[in-house]
Amino acid sequence: MIEGNLLYVFIIAFVMCVQVSFFFDSVFGKSTRKPHRLLYFIVFIVLDSLYLFFYISPVVSSAFALLVIFSLAQAYKVELKAKIIFTILYGVLMTIVNPISLYIFYTLGSFEFGSFNSSNDQDQLAYTKATLLTCIIMFAVIQMIRLFAKRRSFSLHYRYYLLIMSVPVISLYQLHVLTVYSEMNIHYFISVIGFLFINVMIIYVFDTIIEKFQFMHENAQLQQQMVYQDANYEKTVHSFKSIKRIIHDTNQQFLYIEECIKRNELAAAMEHIKTTLNKVEGAYQRINTGNLVIDALVTNTLTIGQANGIRIDTKLNLNGQEITIDRYDLCVVLGNMLDNAIEASKRVRMAEDRSILIHIHANDSALFIRIVNRMETEAASLRSQKPNPEYHGIGLTNIARICDKYGGHMTIETKPKQFHNMVMLPF
Repeated sequence: MIEGNLLYVFIIAFVMCVQVSFFFDSVFGKSTRKPHRLLYFIVFIVLDSLYLFFYISPVVSSAFALLVIFSLAQAYKVELKAKIIFTILYGVLMTIVNPISLYIFYTLGSFEFGSFNSSNDQDQLAYTKATLLTCIIMFAVIQMIRLFAKRRSFSLHYRYYLLIMSVPVISLYQLHVLTVYSEMNIHYFISVIGFLFINVMIIYVFDTIIEKFQFMHENAQLQQQMVYQDANYEKTVHSFKSIKRIIHDTNQQFLYIEECIKRNELAAAMEHIKTTLNKVEGAYQRINTGNLVIDALVTNTLTIGQANGIRIDTKLNLNGQEITIDRYDLCVVLGNMLDNAIEASKRVRMAEDRSILIHIHANDSALFIRIVNRMETEAASLRSQKPNPEYHGIGLTNIARICDKYGGHMTIETKPKQFHNMVMLPF
């Protein structure tokens, strides 16, 4: 509580506003800032000024202090639980640093623990100076935090947040016990510094935990994506085998037709030619662009669409261009695009509304892929609707990654109950 001088109150409130913003920038990252942050600054300064100017009971004071800090946390686009944990952590750090400031003034003989008198001008001045010193020390503490805070945004389970929060809560209790029952000597000062170090390092521990879980999550997703890509390669291998079998069988048929011609049995030869052509047409892929990846994946999509009552229209024209894109990369792009379209179409309730348009063409410089599919909902959700969605949903990310590799780009457009996914891959 700082009474009698509004100028000091507003100066300290302004310094703390800059400081708290500096802290949240360090742990959340500047990229998470909301626009129009001035309003949050004004709210913080007003609330903090009220907190500093008026006397309230210790319990209410602590709750109000956290509310003041939390008001500025609203200026960042992060999860609510992250805002709460770092609001409390900042409050704990301030609570720990404050005794350090008071101890410095205590050693200088300017302040006596337990004898603060709000009506005493000298005590008021000493307390104001200690508050300013606390802010200065906090700037140094926050600078240390910036050295190892990675500002990761991966979400953890609530139990890990509670586990992390146990450290500052226990530190507060231990600090209270230390202040009440211990002598104000060098050991007290060292103990408080120790609590400060532990609570600063908890941010490093928190970031490390997030990093490990994020790595595990991404690894699980990549494993699932590799299984998916193996399935696409299996389709391509099956196409190779089918072609080889057709060529082998056709050679045998030619021998019979040749024998018929030698014996002048032309009617039998013509009949067998028609039968052979029908067999080849039935066994060979329905798509034949000349590119095995496109043929295999689109053919497989047509088969799945037929089994699920999905009307699929194709417009495929490579204009005789040789596709120089790596087959694995093309499998990733086209396979994910087709898989997403099939997944969305299966959820459309009305069978007559299930439709997909596959438009693939090439020119001298690039390959263009455009997939249009109907949706059940008016607006598209880019989150995977597959079972265990936490292990899916990186298809579009992989497509974008391949586009970046070749200097291409991906465009997504949504219309009422329609989803357009377009990709351009330069050669």
